[in-house]
Amino acid sequence: MGKPLALIVEDNEGLATTFAEAAQEAGYSTEIVRSGDGALNRLAVLVPDLVILDLHLPRVQGTEVLAHIRKDPRLSSTQVIVSTAHSGEAAMLEEKADLVLLKPIAFDQLRDLAARLQRGIPPAEAL
Repeated sequence: MGKPLALIVEDNEGLATTFAEAAQEAGYSTEIVRSGDGALNRLAVLVPDLVILDLHLPRVQGTEVLAHIRKDPRLSSTQVIVSTAHSGEAAMLEEKADLVLLKPIAFDQLRDLAARLQRGIPPAEAL
């Protein structure tokens, strides 16, 4: 059995690379997409174990991607870490995402939280 898959959905190239490297160190294989519509296209053909999701994306917003993930029965086991710079949005999404992290997100923080989620530690205990 291969490594679990983390789909990184982030339009900022530097952050996408950092998030992917953190997920790889946590034991995931990774794929990066840089737009909301790109994420929806990939989610139509694959079932990632983890999605690290920015909210402000080109063409389709991250909130729509999150809603799609939560409605699709194929993705019922997919965990979602939302990354945002806006605390108001973070508070509104706490019930829908497995974890909501405010930017800036430290590499070590993301790596450790992704590793804990992979091991099945509930999000409340992961923090």
